[in-house]
Amino acid sequence: MGGPSVEREVSLITGRACAAALREYGYEKVIEVDAGPDLCAVLTELKPDAVFNCLHGRWGEDGCVQGILEWLQIPYTHSGVLASAVAMDKQCSKDIFRAAGLPVVPSLIVPAQRVRESHVMTAPYVVKPNNEGSSVGVYLVSGENDGPPQLGPEMPEMVMVEAFAPGRELTTTVVGDHALTVTDIITTGWYDYDAKYKDGGSRHVVPADIPQEIFDLCLDYALRAHNALGCRGVSRTDFRWDEARGAAGLILLETNTQPGMTGTSLTPEQAQATGMSFPELCAWIVEDASCGR
Repeated sequence: MGGPSVEREVSLITGRACAAALREYGYEKVIEVDAGPDLCAVLTELKPDAVFNCLHGRWGEDGCVQGILEWLQIPYTHSGVLASAVAMDKQCSKDIFRAAGLPVVPSLIVPAQRVRESHVMTAPYVVKPNNEGSSVGVYLVSGENDGPPQLGPEMPEMVMVEAFAPGRELTTTVVGDHALTVTDIITTGWYDYDAKYKDGGSRHVVPADIPQEIFDLCLDYALRAHNALGCRGVSRTDFRWDEARGAAGLILLETNTQPGMTGTSLTPEQAQATGMSFPELCAWIVEDASCGR
């Protein structure tokens, strides 16, 4: 848990919550490791039976730590090297979704400086890093009159610009080969970092009160996205749904291979809604651990 990414604090919360859940379930020796430059040495000394990967963002979710664990031949949770790397690269994953017949919005990878100087796409559009999660560094340009977005210095040299998908925010978790349910995420504004992780930042309706056709499509699309990327263990796929357009208004945003497992997180909430407690979910994840993922 932890690690050096911009999502470090959320990862620490996820790690502590999962460790507590595993102890509650009955695992006798659960060791919390804050992943640093000495990670290889620490794991070599600990010789764990399995690693529960609670890292979020770069290095922990993009195939890097998965490569270390494959090299050390330590069974680990969630997706493997290739699926993690592909899912973390938003543009690459969009290409795979398109090839699988899944609905995504048009997008570009362009220099951040060009985005600061002029509109590179007809508004409304969204600017975000191509390889971060948790709505870190997301800019919404709502109209042409706004002027180009003045991206902060924290943004990478190359960014993704994608057409804004209006509508409700929906999400579906996949556990193994089964899509759990659909959550309708209700916020007063943009579903940003605070809305995701602060108490009261958003309200979750689970199962979502939406037409059965849209509900079933979310389950189908989430499982197809999980399989198209080659994910393993648990993943969560996020959608936007424009009610006025019916089924044609359902857009797949992205798939998370390391969904948050905090007190306000969506995946544990969906598991609970379908009869799986948080300790049971964590136990399933760790028992699913393997190499060669």
